[in-house]
Amino acid sequence: MDELMAYLRKFNDERDWHKFHTPANLAKSIVLEANELLEHFQFSDEVFDRERVCEELADVMTYCLDMCQALDADPIEIIRAKMKKNEEKYPADQCRGSSKKYTAYLKDGKTH
Repeated sequence: MDELMAYLRKFNDERDWHKFHTPANLAKSIVLEANELLEHFQFSDEVFDRERVCEELADVMTYCLDMCQALDADPIEIIRAKMKKNEEKYPADQCRGSSKKYTAYLKDGKTH
């Protein structure tokens, strides 16, 4: 991950793009690229061009990593922290095989 982050930093440095990489601009770019990713599934959930989908996914991920740099946030650390919260929200023994929101597993404000 460090090598990839250094590569992205160098790429942006060489183009003097960091000045455009505010959290707000990057959040907008993430959403725009995510919409381009979604466009590949507009008419079918099963028929899509894998190569083009992967290119759009790479764009989304690149902007996410750029935002990590802008926020001085370690991507691995923030993912681990969020997954720990998700483990608490979605106990495996209670939500296995279900796509319900975590609030469906709450009873009197506690998981059951």
